[in-house]
Amino acid sequence: RTCSRGGLRYAVRVRSRSRFRFVQRLERGSQGAAAASSMPGGTPTTPTLEGVTGVPPRGLSPPIPAQPKRDEPREPREYWYPDATGDLQDVRMGLRELLFSTRSALALLGPLFVWATYKFRHNSVVDAILREVTDEVLVKEHDRPLIMMVMFLLCCITVVFIFALYVVSRKAKVYLLDFAVFHPPETNSCNKERFMELMAKTGYFTPEGLDFQRKMVDRAGIGDQTYVPDGLLNTSFEFNGTRDEALGQIAGSCDELFRKTGISPREIDFVIVNCSLFNPTPSLSAMIINKYKMRKDVKNYNLSGMGCSAGLVSIDLARDLLQLHPGKNCLVVSFESTTEQIYKGVQKSMLLSNCLFRVGAAAMLLTNKRSLISRAKYELVTTVRVHYGSDDTAYRAIYQEQDDKGYKGVRLSRDLVKVVGLALKSNFTILGPQVLPYSEQFKYIYDYLMRRFSKSYKAAHPHQYMPNFRKAFEHFCIHAGGRGIIDGLEDNLHLTPEDVLPSRATLYRYGNTSSSSVWYELNYIERKGLMKRGDKTWQIAFGSGLKCNSVVWRARKTMRPPQ
Repeated sequence: RTCSRGGLRYAVRVRSRSRFRFVQRLERGSQGAAAASSMPGGTPTTPTLEGVTGVPPRGLSPPIPAQPKRDEPREPREYWYPDATGDLQDVRMGLRELLFSTRSALALLGPLFVWATYKFRHNSVVDAILREVTDEVLVKEHDRPLIMMVMFLLCCITVVFIFALYVVSRKAKVYLLDFAVFHPPETNSCNKERFMELMAKTGYFTPEGLDFQRKMVDRAGIGDQTYVPDGLLNTSFEFNGTRDEALGQIAGSCDELFRKTGISPREIDFVIVNCSLFNPTPSLSAMIINKYKMRKDVKNYNLSGMGCSAGLVSIDLARDLLQLHPGKNCLVVSFESTTEQIYKGVQKSMLLSNCLFRVGAAAMLLTNKRSLISRAKYELVTTVRVHYGSDDTAYRAIYQEQDDKGYKGVRLSRDLVKVVGLALKSNFTILGPQVLPYSEQFKYIYDYLMRRFSKSYKAAHPHQYMPNFRKAFEHFCIHAGGRGIIDGLEDNLHLTPEDVLPSRATLYRYGNTSSSSVWYELNYIERKGLMKRGDKTWQIAFGSGLKCNSVVWRARKTMRPPQ
């Protein structure tokens, strides 16, 4: 349906009755405006959105609410995380991997064919027809068992063929042999007071900018033992210093990983590195190959500009590579360089990145070699990736640009919390059918149908049912992007303080280490002795673009805390 208002045209796709009434209101308002403007002395009136609720149509940005005056009291706004509004398209995407895959079809087709053959053979009508045909064509009575034997052999060949297709189409399992996180030297340790002294020492910031950064550091949930790069300690933000910082983080995490696994660097077949803001030439993956003198046939991949969720994107890429190439090892390195990326201007939306990000890196070794499966710590269960880059608001929510004075930095938009909520909602909806127990799925579907067809039920239950993810996972690794992110997921997923303790501890101890934060959280769970055999861990992160990614692991052994 299309309607005009004030000379503008709005295209609205009607998906439900509520949106149809929304279009009717706009039409009545436009007709009233036209009638009023045509009357002598009349003044045109425009329809308002007062009283209209619900999710805006896909592809359209929601209306911007009018800002209250200073003397008027502000109404408490709802938290920015979604209320788990259902989307059948996302639910179908989640069920597709579970029900409509090739493996499931072949698994059901084999028993169905055997049952149909058995019924066909023992059916009296079919047997009588077969006897008449064989009497007319072959005449001889001893040829009838021969036909039955041929049919039985064809049935066996078909069953074997279906089973072979099932085995061939089965995706190879991917395992996490081990991982290691980077622990910077204590000389790079920095408390809040020292951090503000270093920022003031640079001479780039005004007193107002320093005061704003001090407030953000106090509110972000960051402790007094985080680590900063050498460039900030020496007040030197040169390119060579950034390269040295990157090499130090990569070497620190990879050396520890090779020591823990006992794998030689020459046994690596794939190298994947993700770093959003620092991309030298040769690439960072080539830097690893050169440092560890890897084989000439090693394949390398370098991911850049993908934000804090790039670490899980690298895991998804490693899974696809290992499923296509059996008997291989894949090295994944996630880190972020902050030396050259410190914003030196006065824009508050771009100063936030200076307050949150700290030094950190992680290295992971994924494999599908049969000889290493018994030593693997985790098995990769599934990955889910959601991208909202088609929406302009989401695309510019985290945006690197230059300010009016030419200083480069990353701008965090006011719409960030809104688009992150939409991405999280879609990610939850797709992931739910793959991991949630059937009881929780039934409750969700029942609540969705009742809210759709029963007005009384919807009035009695204003918020849609949120499945209990604690029945699907024992551990949660939420990206430590800030205290508000952790608080929001804790409230909306109905998690306990113990569930989000790894995220809070990582944010307090290391700060926001970008894509490697979820691995610091998993390391915290292991060192506390909380990981048991069979436990499922949910890693979730979001980044620029805007995207939200999830990775689910199943522990293959009980992790004992170090002595």
